[in-house]
Amino acid sequence: MIIHSRLLLESLVTKLSPAHGADEALAIAYLLLENLTGMPRADMMANRPFDWTDAHKENADTITQRLLTGEPLQYILGEADFYGYRFTVTPAVLIPRPETELLIDTIRTYASRQPTTPLRVLDIGTGSGCIAITTALVCRAEVSATDISEAALAVSRSNAEQLNASVTFVQHDILMDESPFANLDVVVSNPPYIALSEKAAMGHNVVGFEPHGALFVPDDDALLFYRALAIKAFDMLRSGGMLCVEINERFGPDVRDLFTRMGYTQSEIVRDLDGKDRIVKAFKS
Repeated sequence: MIIHSRLLLESLVTKLSPAHGADEALAIAYLLLENLTGMPRADMMANRPFDWTDAHKENADTITQRLLTGEPLQYILGEADFYGYRFTVTPAVLIPRPETELLIDTIRTYASRQPTTPLRVLDIGTGSGCIAITTALVCRAEVSATDISEAALAVSRSNAEQLNASVTFVQHDILMDESPFANLDVVVSNPPYIALSEKAAMGHNVVGFEPHGALFVPDDDALLFYRALAIKAFDMLRSGGMLCVEINERFGPDVRDLFTRMGYTQSEIVRDLDGKDRIVKAFKS
């Protein structure tokens, strides 16, 4: 039957709001309808009519029931957007977040100040590959990426192939393994940084579905990965190279000061659009 998009949106928002809140429910409804119907968001906002078939309704009802359990829409659809690109995601990898795009902006700014030779970049703990692949595409950099998880690397390799990005992927444990890389311009990472004590306050959509190994660190060693990154990156970076990491906003000064103590210069916290400490960048002298 022919139905106007605004009515579809309102119906979905009504169903999803008790579990997600009105604002998040609206965002989810837009994404869901875009996927089901192929209708651009601008057409939905213009309240365009659409032929809503029984198959559409059945798919929407099934997905809605899964959403009401807390399962993220990105896992249900098997995809997520990052920096204008669409990435495959599975429960083996974290869902790319918009705030992580600030890492790409920071690398692009650094690249703009370098000679014309392509940057040599390493992404540690690549997950879906969103940081490595996007860097390769927008900076025309020579990018390598590592992860401890073979399941994650399977996803990232698939994404690189789908997006026609040249990235070298290597299984590697930053905490235990020696690094096979040297003379890099940039080492970038979005490592696990959520203290286990914060788990109870987090939503079921994250705790119940996303990989805990990519999220949590012990309360008594919250800087575990930053310490390892600082040590290993110092040997891998060339003079003037940049270490750039996403952080838990609680630990911004701690990470900045850690990098300074370990011999880096110009260690600096970068805040996101919400004014939260989001990134620490530092340089090898």
